[in-house]
Amino acid sequence: MKFKIIATSILTMSLAACSQPSSVDENTVSEPETSGRSHIKIVGSSTLYPFATVVAENFGRTTDFDTPIVESTGSGGGLKLFCVGLGDNNPDITNASRRIKQSEIDRCAKNGVSEIIEVKIGYDGIVLANSRKSDLMSITLKDLFLALAKNVPDGENKLRPNPYKMWNEINPNLPELKIEVMGPPPTSGTRDAFVELAMEGGCKQFAWIKAMKKVDKPAYKALCHTIREDGAYIEAGENDNLMVQKLNANPKAFGIFGYSFLDQNFDSIQGSLINGIEPELDYISDGSYPVSRSLYFYVKKANIGKIPGIQGYMNEFLSDKASGEEGYLVDRGLIPMHEDERQKWQDTVQFLTPLTND
Repeated sequence: MKFKIIATSILTMSLAACSQPSSVDENTVSEPETSGRSHIKIVGSSTLYPFATVVAENFGRTTDFDTPIVESTGSGGGLKLFCVGLGDNNPDITNASRRIKQSEIDRCAKNGVSEIIEVKIGYDGIVLANSRKSDLMSITLKDLFLALAKNVPDGENKLRPNPYKMWNEINPNLPELKIEVMGPPPTSGTRDAFVELAMEGGCKQFAWIKAMKKVDKPAYKALCHTIREDGAYIEAGENDNLMVQKLNANPKAFGIFGYSFLDQNFDSIQGSLINGIEPELDYISDGSYPVSRSLYFYVKKANIGKIPGIQGYMNEFLSDKASGEEGYLVDRGLIPMHEDERQKWQDTVQFLTPLTND
């Protein structure tokens, strides 16, 4: 990655003069106060990694700022690093394929990170994909829960350790294949979203389990969110590209990752239908696809004006040319927000509005 040296004499940007947060000319103007570090440090979600990387590269190429350094650590891992504190050794921005948790906000505040700017960039769907060398699968959320949960119903108000070894043991319409699913680790936002949207979505199809939520929410969550550990689910790390390679090497296996990786590898892998809905852009953006989610990044407001380029990087990410309906991120699998929603987040970036408890 090629870095550029910032000139010693740079114009000061006036935020009040910025009517649109997407102008390249605005991005070429430096914040007034600098620290010992000249580049932005970004960590977080593996799903957002390709989006953040291309924005960083474009930002570095078209402005006088150093190209930001982006690292894939997973959403949970990124937020943990982000909340360590302020200072040059800690990241300025973290990407997340889920919203920040209150416990993480509290940890940040305890360590001096008291003002956090939340920025939504668009949508993504979580797919259950396999090689195009195999048949396309159509599965329900209920079937998916029964395939991957640690414990499953055994009659009314009873549970047993998951006995299912083959897909067709759950549902005769599913393939006669060993259940073998590669997916992200617990530090991943994709994992968090999958258990909340897919696993819990299938779990609550059982009426007596759904009723449990009102009387014993911790037990309900433990049941619905806990993935089996007997080898049917294989933690494949945060490298989704490597998972795609493994699916091509093992056509009998399935993988769980974001829609963007399906889109980028459409020639070799395919996304299963879930509840009869294909993982397609339109179905994800309108919420029809049952495993859809929002994507975010979080910024330390205290670092804006100290680390050069943060405001400009945010502007670039929310610009029409990047995350708009015809933006270059859409070509890489991002599902864009509608214009009115994106304007709301552009306003957040322009006025540097911190996240509040609501």
